[in-house]
Amino acid sequence: MSEGGPLRPPGFTTVFPYFFVNDAAGFCAFLAAGLGFEELGRHMDGDRIANAQLRCGDTSIMVSEAGRGFEAMPASYYIYVDDAAATMVRAIAAGAHSIMDVADMPYGDRQGGLRDAWGNLWWVSQRLSAGAY
Repeated sequence: MSEGGPLRPPGFTTVFPYFFVNDAAGFCAFLAAGLGFEELGRHMDGDRIANAQLRCGDTSIMVSEAGRGFEAMPASYYIYVDDAAATMVRAIAAGAHSIMDVADMPYGDRQGGLRDAWGNLWWVSQRLSAGAY
């Protein structure tokens, strides 16, 4: 690593999520419509998404179509938003299912839970106080 950290594309952190999903195009559409991601670029391999880059706030992610030795792998993600309740409504309208209603948590977040159509869990959180956990 260099003194300032590893060389990486603008807007990418040292570690970031990389999703392998079935129906990558649909997943990218869900991320945009349901969670407010912006698609920055898409590289195709024929009719499949080989790599798409998306950003939400200060976080960049990558998405690829599963297959060719890389199977779909759902996971759990924690996302900070300005309004947890409004984001839950938006994500449900885009096809997610609620797994936990929005409520104030003892660690200073207002949080709800979703499961998307790809099996990923999303903990949708709105920070209520600037204090540390």
